[in-house]
Amino acid sequence: MTLDQFPWLTAIVLLPLVASFLIPILPDKEGKTVRWYALGVGIADFILMCYAFWKNYDPSSATFQLAEKYTWIPQLGLSWAVSVDGISAPLVLLAGLVTTLSIFAAWQVNIKPRLFYFLMLVLYAAQIGVFVSQDLLLFFIMWEVELIPVYLLVSIWGGQKRQYAATKFLLYTAASSIFILVAGLAMALYGNNLTFDMAELALKDFPLALELPVYAGLLIAFGVKLAIFPLHTWLPDAHGEASSPVSMVLAGVLLKMGGYGLIRMNMGLLENAHVYFAPVLAMLGVINIVYGAVNSFAQTNMKRRLAFSSVSHMGFVLIGIASYTDLGISGAMLQMISHGLIASVLFFLAGVTYDRTHTMLMNEMGYIGKVMPKVFALFTVGALASLALPGMSGFASEIAIFVGMTSSDIYSSTFRTVTVFLAAVGVILTPIYLLSMLRQIFYASDGNPTCDINPSCDISDISLKSQGNQEVVCFGTSCVLPSEADFSDARPREVFIAVCFLVPVVAIGVYPKMATNFYDATTTAINSQMRLAHEQVALIRNNETFAVQSSFPNLSEVKAKTVLATK
Repeated sequence: MTLDQFPWLTAIVLLPLVASFLIPILPDKEGKTVRWYALGVGIADFILMCYAFWKNYDPSSATFQLAEKYTWIPQLGLSWAVSVDGISAPLVLLAGLVTTLSIFAAWQVNIKPRLFYFLMLVLYAAQIGVFVSQDLLLFFIMWEVELIPVYLLVSIWGGQKRQYAATKFLLYTAASSIFILVAGLAMALYGNNLTFDMAELALKDFPLALELPVYAGLLIAFGVKLAIFPLHTWLPDAHGEASSPVSMVLAGVLLKMGGYGLIRMNMGLLENAHVYFAPVLAMLGVINIVYGAVNSFAQTNMKRRLAFSSVSHMGFVLIGIASYTDLGISGAMLQMISHGLIASVLFFLAGVTYDRTHTMLMNEMGYIGKVMPKVFALFTVGALASLALPGMSGFASEIAIFVGMTSSDIYSSTFRTVTVFLAAVGVILTPIYLLSMLRQIFYASDGNPTCDINPSCDISDISLKSQGNQEVVCFGTSCVLPSEADFSDARPREVFIAVCFLVPVVAIGVYPKMATNFYDATTTAINSQMRLAHEQVALIRNNETFAVQSSFPNLSEVKAKTVLATK
């Protein structure tokens, strides 16, 4: 077998899954061997996917690549069909990076470490499986497998209300997954041939009466994962109770599965229904942006504030998907990549801060910037990236979405103006709640006045190295003895993890093409298909407000090219 024939994607999915089943037999009493083993597997899989894409992936092509297909259960029409294109390949890399660093971030797990790292590796495999599946039934299986590790990771290693948060997550996501199964069966059973292959489903000419309810069902399923209002309420609870490594995966990867599903299935298979739902997506995006920003500002729990911030930022993805422009859809993809990196580092640093202060309540913190300057600096860079500071990836993605929606010739000028204006309100609110969060954590305290006025609580006079001075000092809003407080700044491991996220955030912000070149060919092809569908629906409705552009190929030609590309 040559390297060209090697099943790269199958190996990438199965490596962490197979490796996880070896954890119970590893000789290890204190969990040290297990954590090194899990980290090694994560790094090996990430290196494998980087090598596979570097050698075999052509970013200038909009076709599916590294395609593999094996008959699995022929009686059900189920095949192990995997491949990647510009939509899935960058998200596979994102999942690999975030999950590997999350395993490294969980270095101090000492409660059931074997089970913890086993679940992390299973989650690793399931995430990759979702992004590479080209069989709808296989996609559903991977989607469901991902739920089990997350539920256990939150319910066992979470906070005081972990059982409630984990159960709510499971109920929301499991119930919404039913819509994926029903929609998949409806599409598979339509016509003369039973198939779950997405390439073959793209060839089927579904009637609009079928497309609309199927699209609505998938929108509910993916909307729960993407945290679209009002299906988002599981997210703040899950983030508020999950440990930081799990929150990193939740925000960095799991939310992106919802956006990926909308692009891959709602837009890729149900383009005619997308014409009717696109304005709805734009409106939901605006609601997400403003609602998430306002609620984020109202939170006193640091992780819940970051969770609502994620709700707000996912609204930009919806607007980009609804824009009908190359730039808008490209911006939606870039927003998912950018937010995956930024949210991961912010939740990681929230965990680092919690390890020192032993609280997530911002009104119980304060004045710790002087004693933890590295954490403060890294947190500040992450927050500036999240508020879309120019030169950061968040700015590149959001400005692309704004310009894409503004320049769209599909919507009326009134609709575009209102959409952009309301979205801009969220952009204005973002620095307010993020900078106020930094102030409450690292500068002044709004809490216990005793520590604010007591001269003996001046931490600027306390040596971080010496614990000989037992005079009462202020740590957050608690007056404690130095020997009873952890004043340690970020350790080398923690700095390394944060830098691994922040370097690509800055690099993409300075040179966005390093990310957009990876998928622009695919997003351009998808937008052409969407505009063509819009054009044909408009002709059917005899609506003269939609311009007919003869430069687009006909619908059957686009679908035929998509199918041929996967073979």
